[in-house]
Amino acid sequence: MPSRPPRALGAVTALVALFTAGYLAPYLLPTVVGRLSAGLGLGPAQAGLVGSILLLGSASAGFALAARVERIGPRRAARAGLLLMFLGYGTAAASSLVPLVVAGAVVGGFGSGTATAVAAAGIAGRPDPHRASALGLLSVSATAGALYLTLPHLGGGHTLPFAAIASTALLVAPSTAWLPDGRGTRATPAPGAGAKGRLPQRAAGTVLAGAILLWSMAQNALWGVSGRIGLTQAGLSEVALGLVFALALGAGLLGVIGAGALGSRLGRAVPIGGGTALIAACVLLSSAARGPASFATGEIAWNTVYPVVLSYLLGLAASLDPRGRWAVLVGSASSLGVACGPVVGSLLSEAAGYPGMGLTLCALLLLVAVPMTAVARHASGRPLVPGSVRRRGGAPAAVLAATTTPTGLVPQMGAPEQEIAPLPVPATPATPHRRPAKSSFRLARPGKG
Repeated sequence: MPSRPPRALGAVTALVALFTAGYLAPYLLPTVVGRLSAGLGLGPAQAGLVGSILLLGSASAGFALAARVERIGPRRAARAGLLLMFLGYGTAAASSLVPLVVAGAVVGGFGSGTATAVAAAGIAGRPDPHRASALGLLSVSATAGALYLTLPHLGGGHTLPFAAIASTALLVAPSTAWLPDGRGTRATPAPGAGAKGRLPQRAAGTVLAGAILLWSMAQNALWGVSGRIGLTQAGLSEVALGLVFALALGAGLLGVIGAGALGSRLGRAVPIGGGTALIAACVLLSSAARGPASFATGEIAWNTVYPVVLSYLLGLAASLDPRGRWAVLVGSASSLGVACGPVVGSLLSEAAGYPGMGLTLCALLLLVAVPMTAVARHASGRPLVPGSVRRRGGAPAAVLAATTTPTGLVPQMGAPEQEIAPLPVPATPATPHRRPAKSSFRLARPGKG
């Protein structure tokens, strides 16, 4: 009995560590693409294509493992993913041959996607998936920010960012001992999932996955070329650019902390819809920046809001299926959008310039905010806890769930709401009211017949 809390804490730590390792490559995408272009003599579009290939490998792993993490076992799948990360990114770091770098990036990307899939499935099964997602984003933002501050002082070339990601995978590996090994841990299908474990909330999940693909693509189209905007259009040096990115990710830490403290008080629709509109304005500002001040303002404001909205999106995806399948599929769709981002950003910037690219991406973000907000507002992935009342908004119930220790009799956070079945009540024939006679009405007293 005393070993349960440490075990639970260790499982959360392992999931957060896996989340950090899996998301580190997308967070380091600007410096990876920039150093591939400078170190290997690749053009901007070619370097962006290599970054996209890396992230395509990550997305393909997520789609392949969406419903198989339980069958393989979280511990085994996580260790396989970390091993692929170490081998793939380590090969890319040690080689200067473009084919080997590309092959290593693909293998490492598949490992990143595997680690992310295990983390997403595990986070979806936590009592409060939003807070667990916020912890993961907090960890990866801090790690990436530290690397952005450190890497410019250690030298150029593509070796360092790839080596940093490979080293992170190696450091995270011991924490997988806290994950279940898969024996006897197969989840019971949720009440609304069907006897055969069919995906619940398929319409809402499909809309959310498609919208988050475009949402991630729009933002990472700018993120993939932000380094070139800072160097060529805003006039920053590489050291100053690394400082701006580090400050931006540091601001992202504050945003994630704020999102974790806010929790579900505002629901999910307001942070997702309003936050995406703010992101669209920041994208427009960063892409049109002509000096260090405007560029830094846009990047810092953007990275403050981005992880906040992402944490709510991941929490929303986790609430659609307690077994974590929608969390993995939506995360993989996000990775696919991230993968397409560098190529889209390079093509748009070459065709319309950086300001024209920003205007296009701003319009796209405003468009996809509508379906994401609709899913957050109307999807029935709200928690069912003692004392909850069936209603459209679910914020009070979510706050209660975040402060209530779940037991075996209480459904997990995000479990589908149970339908209220009407009970047939036999009709009683109406009888005319008659005043009883005095002699026929007697109160029974204790002890009397």
